[in-house]
Amino acid sequence: MLHSILLVLQILVALALIATVLLQSSRSAGVSGVIAGGAESLFGKKKGLDEFFMKISTWLGALFFLLTLLLSLV
Repeated sequence: MLHSILLVLQILVALALIATVLLQSSRSAGVSGVIAGGAESLFGKKKGLDEFFMKISTWLGALFFLLTLLLSLV
């Protein structure tokens, strides 16, 4: 019973983690990323939503890790 509940929770957390990672905007690499990053801050692009998704994905990743450990013990 406990194993089933943990497994369902892990599946839900995994789906939420996938969704939050896919909703984040991509970061450019290299010199063009440095130039584009400066231009975005210069023109006042808001990064509040990206920071929110980053915090949510961090928490979901930690929860997924914890659920994985609990499932391995059960």
